[in-house]
Order: sequence, then structure tokens, then C-alpha cells
Amino acid sequence: MRFRLGMRAAALALGAALLLPAAASYAATAYTATDADTFWSLSKKFDVPLEKLMSFNTNVDPKNIYAGLKLSIPAPTTAAVTAKSVQSAAVLQSAKIVKTTSGDSLSYATAIQMKATAYSAAIEENAWGPVDYFGNALKLGTIAVDPKVIPLGTKVYITGYNADGLPVGGMYAVARDTGSAIKGNRIDIFVPGSRDKASSFGIQYVNLYVLN
Repeated sequence: MRFRLGMRAAALALGAALLLPAAASYAATAYTATDADTFWSLSKKFDVPLEKLMSFNTNVDPKNIYAGLKLSIPAPTTAAVTAKSVQSAAVLQSAKIVKTTSGDSLSYATAIQMKATAYSAAIEENAWGPVDYFGNALKLGTIAVDPKVIPLGTKVYITGYNADGLPVGGMYAVARDTGSAIKGNRIDIFVPGSRDKASSFGIQYVNLYVLN
């Protein structure tokens, strides 16, 4: 589990500090937020990397985006996670294509062996409620990461686990969460259902493919 109790405010501040490229080197446009907006939804809407969007709005609380709030939207770019983005990675293989359980071929930048645990939406694990780092509801496909290893917003494909409540054989996921206990080559996978179900996951070693 993530052990996030009492850590959300600190995580928000730390996450912002970790994800700050030089904003001045990019063009930006003004945007007026709505009550439905989050940094995550806006990064998808405007096709900009999540970390860059946050770096242009360091004075904005990610959990308090409201109608009428003025935001800066950086010019769209294509973000790619490279091997340099992943520190101390255990690279599994040189091939750059992984097959999904449905037979699809996915292009990936890096393959890493990760130590994995699981967490649920239980209040004991989520003092700020059953939401991820950006305030979105926890759902299947959410994983907590160390942002210094896997940047927030990164899309991945995970194989090698054995767990009730998760897709058999492999699953798509997005790095949408953090946790005080999630450091280095470790992830925490959200499992829908009870806390006991998440706890039964134990500790497993999985293959994580950072998708292009």
C-alpha cells in the first residue's frame, strides 16, 4: 500500500517541485477553467505533457481547480519517456514491441522489472478520499509511482502479476498517483474492491513497459 495518511499535502508540494522544467522556454496561451477540469483532463484535452502543464501553473492547487480560474496552457509537444528518465532501471530486453493479451503490438521506450504491491479505495489507505494525486476517482488502471523514476502521466503496460480483480495476463495503466512508501523501482497498483483483496496481492515482481 502507499501509506499516504497525512502525506497528500506534502506529496502535492513535492510532486510540483520534481516536475518543473524551464517554463519560460515554451509558448503558452491563457485558459479559463471549468468546475470539471483537472490537470489530467486538460493535459489530454490540449495534448501537452502533464508535468509541463503543471510547471506552467505552479501557483495552482491541483485539488482546487474551479470555474473561472485562469490557467496557462503550454504549446503542445510530443513527450517520450527515454531510458534516461528511468533511473537504475533493470532493462529486460532490447526489443521495442510487446504483445498484449488481445494480440495487439505495443511500441515501448523502456522495459523495467518492478516490485509491485496493491492498494484499495479504503479510507485507511486514502486520508484524502478515494482519489488519485490529481483528485480524480481511483479506478482500474491507476498506479502509484515514484515520479523520479516514472513521471506522472506516463502510460504503461504491465505483465507478470497474479491477482484477483485485475485483467488476466496484462493490463494498461497510467501513473496517476504517488505514495510515501513508493520509492525507486516500485509501483502500487489500484485494485477495485475491498482492502483485504488488495492486501492479498502481497509483493510481486512485474514487468512494466513504458509506452511510446
